[in-house]
Order: sequence, then structure tokens, then C-alpha cells
Amino acid sequence: MGNQIHQLPDHIANQIAAGEVIQRPASVVKELVENAVDASATKITVKIKDAGKTLIQVIDNGKGMSETDARMAFERHATSKIAEAKDLFHLTTMGFRGEALASIAAITNLTLKTRTHEDELGTELQLSGSQVTTQEPVQCPAGCNFQIKNLFFNVPARRKFLKKDTTEFKHISEEFIKVALTHPEIEFELIHNDQVTYNLPATNLKQRIINIFGKTYNDKLIPIETQTTLGHINGFIGKTELAKKSPGEQYFFANNRFMRHPYFYKAVMLAFEPLLQKGQFPVFFIYFDVDPDTIDVNIHPTKTEIKFENDKALWQILQAAVKEAIGKHNLTPSIDFDMENTIEIPVASNQPEPATAPEIKVNPGYNPFEKEQSYQRHDSFKQYERKNPQENWETLYQDFDRQDSESELRFKRETDLDTNTQTDNFSSVRFFQLKQKYILSHVKSGVMLIDQKRAYERIIYEQLQQNLNLEKSSTQPSLFPDEFNPNPLAADTLREIIPELAKLGFQIEEQNDLFLIKGVPGELTDLQPGQLLENLLANLDEANPDLHESLTSLVASKLAQISSMNHHKALSQEEMEHLTESLFTCQMPNYTPEGKPILRILTLEEIDKLLTN
Repeated sequence: MGNQIHQLPDHIANQIAAGEVIQRPASVVKELVENAVDASATKITVKIKDAGKTLIQVIDNGKGMSETDARMAFERHATSKIAEAKDLFHLTTMGFRGEALASIAAITNLTLKTRTHEDELGTELQLSGSQVTTQEPVQCPAGCNFQIKNLFFNVPARRKFLKKDTTEFKHISEEFIKVALTHPEIEFELIHNDQVTYNLPATNLKQRIINIFGKTYNDKLIPIETQTTLGHINGFIGKTELAKKSPGEQYFFANNRFMRHPYFYKAVMLAFEPLLQKGQFPVFFIYFDVDPDTIDVNIHPTKTEIKFENDKALWQILQAAVKEAIGKHNLTPSIDFDMENTIEIPVASNQPEPATAPEIKVNPGYNPFEKEQSYQRHDSFKQYERKNPQENWETLYQDFDRQDSESELRFKRETDLDTNTQTDNFSSVRFFQLKQKYILSHVKSGVMLIDQKRAYERIIYEQLQQNLNLEKSSTQPSLFPDEFNPNPLAADTLREIIPELAKLGFQIEEQNDLFLIKGVPGELTDLQPGQLLENLLANLDEANPDLHESLTSLVASKLAQISSMNHHKALSQEEMEHLTESLFTCQMPNYTPEGKPILRILTLEEIDKLLTN
């Protein structure tokens, strides 16, 4: 048998390596923009077509490359950023492996125009699948201009698994934002299908955050800063009003490099824990400036995982810095006594009870100056006097039961259920509310528990769906339209779903950089329109529309979910009865649109088992 092991050609090896480095169009944008930063560019422009599937172009005014360097840059492990192994432990640049350009060239049709500031003529290179097809001098501005076309043209399996354009562009925007947040001193521009998505002038960090995420952040950012021998921590945390329903706008950076760090994330979350409700996530932009020798960034292909030498000490410093910032800006909550174990007073009649004047009893024979007169107990206490307390303790509790006050008796009359007259009609069933969260009802087979919020979610969803099926949306016009000013990425999403929102009853018009909300569905009038849309867009970012029947159904589901968040509140008997009847008129009363259970019936047998020793 002959020899079977052979060396792979470079272009095949590059395609294999590209699978690790380049996973989607956003990976190309990340690598090229980071290279532009390393080249000391002061302006970086990114142009995208069809979410990067057709074109990715990155233009910078950095140092540029000579003819020789331009050719060498596409060789594997060719780099100007490190020279020996020890350089890996004091990195000051974004890139260092020399893999990115070789990997990109292996799976695209690439054109590079570059010129140094000292040269009069630049160089144009054209490559296809790692093979250089053209190299010639060219007149071009100083810096680099990369044009990437037909991504994954020779790896059809990878191209087939790319998501739809909105999803891929979302990932591109995220990578763009991460680099833009680390270098506010650099001007950035992102253009998608000839439309400017972000135009970020050089500025300070706070203004860069506002330019990216919107003007609502202007007065809601709290600075944090602390300097220790282990390093410098600075940045901004958001006030509680900025808290999101998902952990989206949370950024850690180490030496101007974005990182994911679950350990440090826990420190921030613990500092915010007393301020936020369950399911809320704080906004933060936190920067670590430490000695490069104390961190290792070369532990993951994407370089987003960083190992710190002094992570435990930095954890404590970070948490203390966040708590200090919270305290300085009076964000700590007011004293709120724990009501978890106290008795809730059920909602009774809506009619006020007539006031009754207190009855005052006076003993006309009492003389305080008669020393020999001893204190006499009131008649109502005489029956409890006993020589041996253990002889009649049962009588004591019987008397308490027998001497219920008028208000207690009235409450019992209202809440006791007559099992002899009970029917399956909900109008004859009394309801009880637990912690403003659950509704309990006595039914024939036992006890029914209803999740109050989820019940509202199902009811609102089916109302919206009914309007869709009848093509008759109920719109509540607004006398004064609400202005909504989302960040550019959210604005793109909103433009895409405006037709679906119109079917559901929204009236939204775009004017300049603002969206005017002129009407909302009649089922959602108790919500602030701008906050409603903001939460909707945040929820859509976390959803996968491909798994739903239609985008309209997805939007309706998310709107119902958001609107139900405000329904953890006390309900009267009539309101609980109406909610239950409305739930059972739904086509699917047992589950929310996302498949979560709404109700459960505990049978008498199950209750007996719970109370059996």
C-alpha cells in the first residue's frame, strides 16, 4: 500500500481556516474594521449590500500598505503586529494572528486598493479563492479600500445556512457598534443598501453612546470610575429607567477590546439587584484598562474571551465602583418593608360601608379615689377568668369563633361558597386572588388556579388575531401624536414591520428621523405608545421569526406579551369573573401563544395527597 498522507494546497487549507475565523458577513466586517483601527485610521466607512451577501466594502484613511506588504498580507500567518511568541502577552493591537485576510480571500472575490501616505501611486490587487488574478499600480487615496464580493461563493454549504438579510445585518451592526464604542475618537459610518444607518462623528464616549442608542440616553447615563494598582475601570451605567427586558445593551471592554465575561457580569447584576424587578436587565458600558501582561486574549478564535490574572480582586473593585455610582446618584430604593409573609386583605365590595360612631361605655359607680375599691374587669372578660388555665382552653377558642365581628361575618358571607347550589356557570363561582398574580376558583372537581398575566396575554392575542381575520382593526386615534425616536438599528426593524403593525391597528408615520404614533389598537390603549414600541422591538430582536407562521402573528404575540406585563394588580370579584369568562371564550384558553400553561385544576384527590402525612 502506497503513501496516503499528503500536504493540502494552501487554498484548501485557507478555506478550512476560514471556517473558524469567518462565520458570517459580520465576521468579515469585524476583521476589516479592526485592521483599520490598528492602521491608525481617523475615519472608517463600511458599505454593505444585501446584508453583506453581495458586497462588503471597508474604506479607511489609515497608514495604507506598500506594494510588497499588500501582496504579503494575504499569506497565512503574515502580520506586522507581532514578531515572536512573547509578544502575545503584551498585545496593544486588535489583530495579531495574521489569519483574517488570508481567510477572507479564500472564500470571496476580493479587491484591494491601498496607498501609503508617502507614495504617489497605490496598488490594486484582485483575488479569487486565494488566487491573485490582478496586481497593478493605481491612483487612489491613502489608506485601504477593501471590496468583498460573493461571500462563500466556493463554499455553498456555508452560504446556504446564512440567515435572512435582517438577521445578518443585525449581526453586522452589532460588530460595528462594538468597535465604535471602543474608539469614540474615530469617525465611523455604516451604509446599508445606500441608506446611512450610522453616521458617528469623532467625539467623547458619552456622546458616542447617545449617537448610537438614541437621545433618550442623554440624561440617564451615570459615570463610574475607579483607579487602583491593578488597573483603571471607567464607563457608564444606565439608570433604572433604561433597564431592558433582555440583556442586550451590556458591554465589557478590556484594553479597548470587546469581551464577554460572565464572572464580571455577575458582579454588576448583584450591584443592581435591589433596584430591578425580576426579568429586568441593566444597561452598562464598562471599560477595563489593565497591564497587557496580566490578561490573555489568545484563548478563543473570536478573541471575545479574555482571561484576567487578578479577576477576583477586579470583581470586588468592579462591584464596589458600580455600587458607589448608584449611591452617588440616589438610585437606591426607599425602604420597602417585606410584605411576603403578611396577610393580604381581599378585595370586597366596591360600595363604601356606612361609618359607625364608636360606642363608649362608662361605669357611673366607679370612683378613682376609693382606695378599697379594686379594679373590676369588663363583663366580657369575666368568662375567661380561671384558676387552672388548661381546663377550659377549648372554650376560649370556641368563644373567639363565636364572637366574630360584624365585618368578619360580612366577609365570610361574601366569600363562603355554597357547594349545594354551585353550578358549572362561572357567574355563580366566587374567586380569590393570591399576591396579585394568581386567581383561585372553587370548581366542581376541585380548585382551579389561573395565572392572571398569562390569561390577559391569551385574551389580548386572540382579540388582535380576530381583528386580523376580520380585516377590521380597531384603532384608537391620538389627539396629539407621540414622537418615537429609536436608534438606527431599531428604526430599520420598525420600518420593516410597519405594514404588520398597520394590520393590527397602529397608525405610524415617519417624518425626518422621527416616527409619529398617531393611533394604537383599541386593546392596547392603557399603554404608553413609545414604550410599547420600544419593548416590542427589543422582544423581536430576541425572537426567531422563521419559526412562526407569519411576521404579523409574531408581532401580535409579542404585543400581547408586553401589554400583559401591566396586569399584576388587585382585581375585584367582578373583574376576576370577567377575566375568567373572557379567557374561556378563547379558542385555546389553556396556553399562551408561546405555549406556556395558563391554568391548572387541582382535584380533590390531589389536594388530599398534599395534606396526607
